Amino acid sequence: MQRAHRVGVLALDGVVPFELGIPGRILGAARNAAGDRLYEVVTCTLDGGPVRTDADYALTVTHDASVLATVDTVVVPPSHRLGAIREEGRLPDALRDALAAVRPGTRMVAICNGAFVLGAAGLLDHRPATTHWREAERLRRLFTSVRVDPDVLFVDDGDVLTSAGVAAGVDLCLHLVRRDHGSEVANEVARSCVVPPWRDGGQAQYVRHPVPKPSAGGTAATRAWVLERLAEPVTLADMAAHARVSVRTFTRRFRDEVGASPGQWLVRQRVERARYLLETTDWPVDLVAHRAGFGTGTSLRQHLHAVVGVSPQAYRRTFRAAGAVTV
Repeated sequence: MQRAHRVGVLALDGVVPFELGIPGRILGAARNAAGDRLYEVVTCTLDGGPVRTDADYALTVTHDASVLATVDTVVVPPSHRLGAIREEGRLPDALRDALAAVRPGTRMVAICNGAFVLGAAGLLDHRPATTHWREAERLRRLFTSVRVDPDVLFVDDGDVLTSAGVAAGVDLCLHLVRRDHGSEVANEVARSCVVPPWRDGGQAQYVRHPVPKPSAGGTAATRAWVLERLAEPVTLADMAAHARVSVRTFTRRFRDEVGASPGQWLVRQRVERARYLLETTDWPVDLVAHRAGFGTGTSLRQHLHAVVGVSPQAYRRTFRAAGAVTV
């Protein structure tokens, strides 16, 4: 059996309990076909002692920060007591020493304002990154070489990943599972944790366009209808007709609810369907393209490359699951 990927979660003073628990809950739910855990998640504080949270209780952990020298991925959840880190971009000596002991090549992950810790450690220099939209401008001012994107839910820059606030940590951890083990495993984790495997849109939908309350005039039913017909040539007019509204009204409501246009959303759903089929079948690329609604292999190649940066064959080689269906 392959060794489980070891993840160290660093709880700093003032840690936010919800985000602190996300890696253990999401990554801890990932299993292989035999039911073995794919990740071992360990939680530590700088000195191994109890740490205050931003709630009305403290937490006791088993490990001190020396455990970070033994892990494959380090996760830094947010804290509401970052002090000089957030104000001046300066790490306390104990935290600097702990991060310096992390082995070269270890994947570094920050949730929400944990990005300030990575920024102060110099790990975000000249890289793309994100954080909670309320903190994005501060992160940009404090670390001027960082390419801050305040609109996305998370940023994957290879060995360094950052997410927006709160539930975006769930999105990022699901992305880690998907990247490490493919969408089938990630989707099963999402089902187990009763969360969506992929959220469309980014932070902008929460900043500028609050999601409206569900109503009879919403687009959820039409989205479900489209998902059952991804292989068919569904048009914007078809969607509007299903929702029984004009194209203009449907487009406005759709963007308000989803944070993306109907066309952007449809391409994303078809890409996700294609990724799943590439991972779980031996179907030729042209057949995958047809079943995902792209029509031709050329169209699939263009859209997949735009979203994930690789060709269908390269994606299949990376994420091919054992026991795929052959035709």
